[in-house]
Amino acid sequence: MVKEKFIPLGPYHPLLEEPEFFKLYVEEETIIDAELRIGYNHRGIEKMGESKTFDQVPFLVERICGICSTSHPLAFVLAVEDLAQIQVPERAQYIRTIMAEMERIHSHLLWVGLAGHFLGYNTVFMWAWKAREPLLDTCELMTGNRNHYAMMKIGGVRRDFQPQKLETLKEVLSEIEKFTTMITHAVIDDPVFHARTKGVGVLTKQDAIEMGVVGPVARASGLAIDVRKNQPYAAYDRITWNVITQESGCVFAKAAVRLLEIIESIKIIRQCIKNIPKGEIEIEVREIPAGEGIGLAEAPRGEVFHYVRSNGSNYPERLKIRAPSYMNIASFKRTVIGEKIADAALITAAVDPCYCCTERMGVINKQTNQVMLDGSELVRLSQLKTEEVRKKLKCT
Repeated sequence: MVKEKFIPLGPYHPLLEEPEFFKLYVEEETIIDAELRIGYNHRGIEKMGESKTFDQVPFLVERICGICSTSHPLAFVLAVEDLAQIQVPERAQYIRTIMAEMERIHSHLLWVGLAGHFLGYNTVFMWAWKAREPLLDTCELMTGNRNHYAMMKIGGVRRDFQPQKLETLKEVLSEIEKFTTMITHAVIDDPVFHARTKGVGVLTKQDAIEMGVVGPVARASGLAIDVRKNQPYAAYDRITWNVITQESGCVFAKAAVRLLEIIESIKIIRQCIKNIPKGEIEIEVREIPAGEGIGLAEAPRGEVFHYVRSNGSNYPERLKIRAPSYMNIASFKRTVIGEKIADAALITAAVDPCYCCTERMGVINKQTNQVMLDGSELVRLSQLKTEEVRKKLKCT
């Protein structure tokens, strides 16, 4: 088969955690094949970690991803605590949980806004990001930073949460809960959203297992996997909450999982605020012995894995990191073949991959090397399809 036309999505901006390159072969408006290439940029964070002290590494791994800037340092300190058999104070465990769930909420709200943009619902984009802002302001109030919170340390956390700040957080969560409930009902009641997302970009349960996907991508395909339940850490085994799953594996299912997870995260934080014990927030750690340790955390996009090896010095001898996007991005090939070009950007966004500059894409005639469509045009096509569906549904 001669593949005359293809859509190159990427490579992406060098600041990205995992730059990648999708080459989508098309026949008319249908995607008939796809290739995936990764590894365009190596920032050397694992190697740099070997030249940082154990106390410095959490600040380094925070920079892997701006949205997951609690998940990576949390996974790292869990790995070191596993290595050294360190028992963390109870209050610190609850603070870690609160921070992790605040991050999950603002990450999912960011995704909701971007999903609205790709569909042509720019009002949703503005609403979701407006609802996210008070939570980021609260992150700054409680930690000093809107992102890269510098909270995690081996043996506990770096800052305590004062009661009045927790009260502010409760107020913000109430507003986010109202907004999320409203958006969820709007999604359920909107036939256009259903037509644009249901049955689109389906990842079957078997494909999800074979591809090893994690996080909301896996749970949207019926896999009830979540590190917080399967291998509890922090305070997750001390509170009551549910793993959210859907069965269809389509874009709609991925949206439903994330929206419902926001509500679960609010429940988790409220229980933590209610039950948080008094006491110390850290223990003194003077030395890290020789040995190996692993740390697992459930980031907004799925399982984060950190492996640490120590030779008894103040520096890690080896640091290995696996982020969730590394597992989830590859599933794109299983979900995009047979779909239309107008759905490609939406299917990509549904994975919530960790990259920016999404509009670095174009449709090219391979024989003439002529650019037929650029990134903004692909987004416009997605939004145009939404308008066509809306008109069609109004006419019937």
